[in-house]
Amino acid sequence: MKEYFLRMFQYDYNSNLQILHTILNSDNNKKVLSLMAHLLGAQQVWLHRCKRETGGVIWPEWEAEQIALAIEENFVQWKTFIESSQPGDFEKMIDYKNSRGESFSNRLVDILTQVTNHGTHHRAQIGQLLKFDGVQKLPVTDYIFFIRESAL
Repeated sequence: MKEYFLRMFQYDYNSNLQILHTILNSDNNKKVLSLMAHLLGAQQVWLHRCKRETGGVIWPEWEAEQIALAIEENFVQWKTFIESSQPGDFEKMIDYKNSRGESFSNRLVDILTQVTNHGTHHRAQIGQLLKFDGVQKLPVTDYIFFIRESAL
């Protein structure tokens, strides 16, 4: 399971870099940057929850430079967290409160799946907004293309 999630977060990292590159080479509107910041801010919030800490902002107001830094930092921190996890940790329950203060408990494996799926969801939204803004060619961020190119 550890190797699977390391691969998924590597995919997420690569896809985030590709989308950011496209944003930086377009007329990056505030909505696109806001969604990218949200994707990364939510990753930080979930990481804090998994570490049984508090912190992070779900909708940070970041500029492109802060987004680029967050992509790098998030990947390193998630990779370190996953690498330090033991096989049994993936089935352990994580207790946390959502942004409304409601208490929940979910398995780590489900939270990791949520984090990577959440990124895919918002990158698709960003891609659609970029297309509406006139971007002719979006990067290919399908998982299977990542696997083919990385030979993992």
